[in-house]
Amino acid sequence: MEEIKTHSSMLLPRGRWESYRALHMFHRQSCQYDYFCKNFELHENLVSEEEENSLLEEVEDYLEDLDYEYDHWDNAIHGYRETEKSQWSVKSQAVLRRIRQVAFSSGEQQLSLVHVLDLAQDGYIKPHVDSVKFCGSTITGVSLLSTAIMRLAKQNNPEHWVNVVLKPRSLYVIRDVVRYQFTHEILKDSESSFRGQRLPRARRISIICRNEPS
Repeated sequence: MEEIKTHSSMLLPRGRWESYRALHMFHRQSCQYDYFCKNFELHENLVSEEEENSLLEEVEDYLEDLDYEYDHWDNAIHGYRETEKSQWSVKSQAVLRRIRQVAFSSGEQQLSLVHVLDLAQDGYIKPHVDSVKFCGSTITGVSLLSTAIMRLAKQNNPEHWVNVVLKPRSLYVIRDVVRYQFTHEILKDSESSFRGQRLPRARRISIICRNEPS
């Protein structure tokens, strides 16, 4: 199940990730192909169903008191509620350590607050690049509850894009060139298809970790 926008398609190698389900527009020998492969990872089943349920139970205690919002301070998200969390149960701390070990280099300075983003079924995230004021070179997130399609597009040429299937309990890692030079977004449920196959998107929660700004 791979997807490509136009011609010149090559399957991205698995490399350091377990299962990468995307094709992109860059020629296999081009520098664009090479730097995308080096700066995006997808790890499926990084957390177990039991761990997913534990994380959900913990964040629901706070989220259930919030209303979904349909505007955002930088107009990037529609239909969401969110929080930042620093205190976690022992079970969740173990999961977060695993996420951080996969995504960040040893000794890398990381933000202590973990971003919890709850996207309603009718919500979506518009194409954006995270502000350099608030995070550094790496963004990583584990997806809970629902499959979603993440699209990454060249900031200076949006016609060059990659669609990636984010399954529940999978972890994505965006770093360096892809973090700064590609926008990323979560497609609307109505647009959620992959290679012609409809992938309905329900409510989705992501647990996001970042490193400190430079």
